[in-house]
Amino acid sequence: MSLEAKPITTQEKLVTVDEFEAFIVAPEHKEFYYELINGEIVEKVPTQKHGQIAALMIAKIYTYRKEHPLGRVYVEARYRMPEDNYKSRQPDISFVADITRPIVDRGAAFYTPDLAIEIQLPDQSVRQMREKADYYLANGAKLVWLLFPEKHIINTYSAKIQDILTLEDTLDGGDVLPGFSLAVKAIFGE
Repeated sequence: MSLEAKPITTQEKLVTVDEFEAFIVAPEHKEFYYELINGEIVEKVPTQKHGQIAALMIAKIYTYRKEHPLGRVYVEARYRMPEDNYKSRQPDISFVADITRPIVDRGAAFYTPDLAIEIQLPDQSVRQMREKADYYLANGAKLVWLLFPEKHIINTYSAKIQDILTLEDTLDGGDVLPGFSLAVKAIFGE
């Protein structure tokens, strides 16, 4: 059985956001994570390694946030743009700096986070990961971190810069998380 994220739908018709919302609240789908990507429902199938890295990143950002009272950190929160009827994205971890934004308790938030973090699944392509980064940046994210556990690298993206970090480097929070830093080696357990 492949762990590759595969489309759930096999019909030719594109799924709209409203149809996607109905799909994910159905009892048989409540235990799973899904994204709507270009009108196709895609199941997210995380692994233990994925969860371990996500837990570490959440802990570090949450600790940072406690010391620097700004923003909120979320796990698997959904975001969509109001005018886009065929995408509902769910970064593994997200950070929203503006605490005046209400916390959404049903459905997707109608904006993108300031920081989106995606951790590559075993069979997820680099192209798929970069498409996520491009989507977040095009819709208002200030910073995107793409983590590649197998290669032990992190690609960082902002409007100004793109960088590739290796085990010898330190991840920096830039303008979104000023003063935040974390050794890449610590993220991948090296």
